[in-house]
Amino acid sequence: MTAVIQLVLVVVGAPLLVGVMRQVRARLEGRAGAGVLQPWRDLRKLVRKQPITPHGTGWVFRAAPLVLAATALVVAAAVPLVSTTSPLEGVADLFAVVALLALGSVALALGGLDTGTAFGGMGASREVTVLALVEPTILVSVFALSVRAGSTNLGAIVTFTTEDPLAVISPVSLLAAAALAIVTIAETGRIPVDNPATHLELTMIHEAMVLEYAGPDLALIEWASAARLSVLLGLLASLFAPWGIATAGAGLAPLLLGVVVLLVKVGLLGVLLAAGEVFMAKLRLFRVPELLAGSFLMALLAVAASFFLA
Repeated sequence: MTAVIQLVLVVVGAPLLVGVMRQVRARLEGRAGAGVLQPWRDLRKLVRKQPITPHGTGWVFRAAPLVLAATALVVAAAVPLVSTTSPLEGVADLFAVVALLALGSVALALGGLDTGTAFGGMGASREVTVLALVEPTILVSVFALSVRAGSTNLGAIVTFTTEDPLAVISPVSLLAAAALAIVTIAETGRIPVDNPATHLELTMIHEAMVLEYAGPDLALIEWASAARLSVLLGLLASLFAPWGIATAGAGLAPLLLGVVVLLVKVGLLGVLLAAGEVFMAKLRLFRVPELLAGSFLMALLAVAASFFLA
């Protein structure tokens, strides 16, 4: 039941989160904005269009949106968002979740390469460069938390934090939280690493890979991108602010409370991220690896601190 609740929340709520973030940015920039429901309207419009496949592309191009969406769904059902328990206990392992996130990114990069266009190849190259720094940082930063919990299962890590709330203010948690926050921004293609609203060839990363997609395929990609943002923000909230999440054996009331608390926490993180983007400029491309390398260093320091302070 937990997995179903989380899937419904992500499927329905991910586009709404993007709409809220766009509305926040619009208000802070002095614009009216298109409304919170605009991402859902865009998806509905794309689904009704005829799918178009560029000449010369193969099955990799067609399969990439499906793989990206499928991995996002599995991760949404597995990670502890509403409850620490999940029927997908094996997939809820840290290494499995990171591998699924990487699989989706690699599939989209291969789809961009399959088009044979300059934009697709450029975007895929930049995406893999970011991926090579982002995924290890996610792995190492969460591994720092798993040392004290004695398990790489995400549900066990969150359970340990709920039982020992003071662990959140330890140097290990603070370093890991900073590292994971930076790579979450990079993984989801937000400012200052990427700009989801740009179409300038010198700055595009994610958008360069999906220029050849249209119709339902593009709708899948846009929804999957919003879902990954929602899941990563939810995971960040569960790992470092797990208050309100339902524990093992909880009834219906704690699950409903967990849903409400998750919506509040993810909504607040989305608003903070959108507000921060208004006051930040996008980094120049060659400075992005420096930022991500810094986050990886913080993750390594968190792992070292977890052993010294154990």
